[in-house]
Amino acid sequence: MYPSLTPPRQVKIGDAAAFAGITPRAIRHYHEIGLLPEPERGGDDRRRYGYDDMTRLLWIRKMADAGISLDDMRTAFGEARDEAGDEALDQAPDIESALSRLEETLAAQEAAIKRRRAAVQRLQAVGSPLGLLSELVTDRLSHLPPGALRPSDLDALLVTERIFGPLGAAIQASTFIVLATHPDLRAEEDRLEAAEAALDDGVEPDDPRVEELAVQRCAHQMALNQAIEATGLDAAEEKIFEIYDADLQGEEGTEMSAAAAITKMPYDFSPARMRCVELAGRLFGEALADAHSADS
Repeated sequence: MYPSLTPPRQVKIGDAAAFAGITPRAIRHYHEIGLLPEPERGGDDRRRYGYDDMTRLLWIRKMADAGISLDDMRTAFGEARDEAGDEALDQAPDIESALSRLEETLAAQEAAIKRRRAAVQRLQAVGSPLGLLSELVTDRLSHLPPGALRPSDLDALLVTERIFGPLGAAIQASTFIVLATHPDLRAEEDRLEAAEAALDDGVEPDDPRVEELAVQRCAHQMALNQAIEATGLDAAEEKIFEIYDADLQGEEGTEMSAAAAITKMPYDFSPARMRCVELAGRLFGEALADAHSADS
């Protein structure tokens, strides 16, 4: 003989929550936002939930599992009530309007997950923090042995990527490839950086050392350029320009203009060092122009 079970006509909030697979706190929140009408309280001043309340809670749970927001649920239930009447609260809500928005949201989330998985895979294959840079950059540097790139190199690439985008950092990567594979150029780079760091606030911008160091920096940049051309890295740069897609997926947006970004990135350079940087840049530009004129 089967036992005779008589279901209750109404249940307390704890039993309602347990049956729906949620918490009493969630039910109270549904009352607060108007998603679930608050039932009348019994003689013990406690809420009592009936069949209609439970079906509403089950629909809410199903919709939440599907990713539908509470605001969309409230709208959907409101539309269902308007069409069927206040007495038809147990009817399944019309959620068609919410589904199209949900589909767009899920598609965006799916794309974001793919980008994150790609980033994780780069981190696993390349290592951190190099793998955190754009794929366009890591592809150029992934062949270098561990430790070939210095933390300061990666810092520079990170800043360049933020200002000029992945393409700018990928082009700059040629310099760090050369430095990593040419010990003599790396040694000269270290010497120049130390000399430039010595141009502190105690050095006047018109100090003769500033111009001398700018000339040396220009010569070093020309040597780096020659090494880039000798190793064929310039051809790789041209190929990057050809295949690069300005809408490359997965990269952080660079809505800020380069000019604006430069003014927001702080460098603790003294006036003397800033003059050295500017003078070296001008000399380097003139040297490149002269070299191109000679070639033509």
